[in-house]
Amino acid sequence: MAEVKLDAQVRTEFGKGAARRTRRANLVPAVVYGHGAEPVHVNLPGHDLMMALKTANVLIGLEIDGKDALVIPKAVQRNPLKGNIEHVDLLTVKRGEKVNVEIAVHVEGDLAPGGNLLEYVQNTLLVEAEATHIPESVTVSVAGLDAGASVLAKDIPLPKGSVLAGDEDAVVLQVVAAQAEEPAAEGAEGEGAEA
Repeated sequence: MAEVKLDAQVRTEFGKGAARRTRRANLVPAVVYGHGAEPVHVNLPGHDLMMALKTANVLIGLEIDGKDALVIPKAVQRNPLKGNIEHVDLLTVKRGEKVNVEIAVHVEGDLAPGGNLLEYVQNTLLVEAEATHIPESVTVSVAGLDAGASVLAKDIPLPKGSVLAGDEDAVVLQVVAAQAEEPAAEGAEGEGAEA
């Protein structure tokens, strides 16, 4: 996974007014924490941060007052109406350190014939991976699965260097039988046509 470099400015003003001024200047307030250190409040460039966060579990290299810090996003708050980033919590990591992250689950292949439906019980999987080698996603084949079949977390092949961190018996995907249309609906249409 590529590392994205961002310049961070230490934040000295706090509160709603300060946060609004920060956002008007196209910056995003953020907090960097982890490894038992005191949290550091920073401002990050809004557009660069938005582009970096388009990659799931992105590794970000920050420069804070001349010191380098390696971080991953832990929580991102967005404006519910506009969708822009309002605040970010960043977790400090070290090269070689293992971290728990959620990665996306993608499917490939076609279900068995019969009009069955694939239901995502979970669309992410909790894995433990090295901070500098976090996988973006996993792909599961559902080819030929029939109604009643399910895929458990332990059945999903993980990328090299990753191990399952959540419940291995958790259902991730399941195939549900398609429900037939009720014949009563057709009878009602017929009566309406006669009248």
